Amino acid sequence: MATIRKRRDKWQVQIRRLGLRPISQSFHQLKDAEAWARHMEVQADRRDLPPDRKELERVTLGELVERYRITVSINKRSYDKERYFLKVFGDHPLCRKFISEITPADFATYRDERIRDVKPISLKRELAPIQNLFEVARHEWGLPLRENPLGKLQLKAPDNRRERRLRPGEADKLINAARCCRNPLIGTIIQFAVETGMRRGEILAIEWRHISGDERSLLIPDTKNGHSRTIPLTKPALALLQPVRREGEERLFPITPNALRLAWERVKARAAIDDLHFHDLRHEAISRFFERGLTTPEVALISGHRDMRMLFRYAHASRERVLEKLDT
Repeated sequence: MATIRKRRDKWQVQIRRLGLRPISQSFHQLKDAEAWARHMEVQADRRDLPPDRKELERVTLGELVERYRITVSINKRSYDKERYFLKVFGDHPLCRKFISEITPADFATYRDERIRDVKPISLKRELAPIQNLFEVARHEWGLPLRENPLGKLQLKAPDNRRERRLRPGEADKLINAARCCRNPLIGTIIQFAVETGMRRGEILAIEWRHISGDERSLLIPDTKNGHSRTIPLTKPALALLQPVRREGEERLFPITPNALRLAWERVKARAAIDDLHFHDLRHEAISRFFERGLTTPEVALISGHRDMRMLFRYAHASRERVLEKLDT
């Protein structure tokens, strides 16, 4: 609240808010003092007044990074990777500065320094948790920051989206090559990925209790964006599941991510296929969904995308199919 008091022949107004620097002003007329007080209180409610620098002078960026790691980052699925970067970033001289000293120019200097060692897309990924850190500090921890120092940092990362789809005959080559694997599940996993458009981690986490044969559905409780979803299963997808069922095994595909990654590389080498990522199978599946005539909401139901712009990055129509439609 504003405090108004008369001192000699003037009216003095003082505004005090927790986390904001106290401000005062004097007026000859009471009505002017009251009008100014109302205006400044509105600005205080909007957090538009200058922050109290004393509070920002008591904490370093490194202390914020550590707090973010143990309270926010640790709950993320990407914690293992994020923890490593936060540790490295926390040892940088920038983290020894007090928050009151941090400016956007500091991060511009850090960007120019770091860009010599990593690609722009990697740096953008590294700085994402730091930018989120400042947002959490402002809105949840009550730190009186007027702006996020990374909010306007320019970092142009090249568009690295892929348009790689399975070429004619490559699907058969992959399946034939997978038959040589010691683990018979590899070929099934590849086919299941193309049928469902699921991510590798989602496939490996499937449990039999998540599958409803009667409803031809599969529950995916743990996803990349944190929102569970239930997808329909095609008849070929259901047919793939029956031969792999093992008594007493909860998981559909009991194999580690690293084992699948190594097996995938061996399968590609045997099939003599270059420049094909396992994630490209998701691109292939989503593109096929569109080619089968599914609407955008229907494809999003299966893929789990909540941002349609991201969904369209995965949808790559076959040029041959487009030409066939144009010719007819």
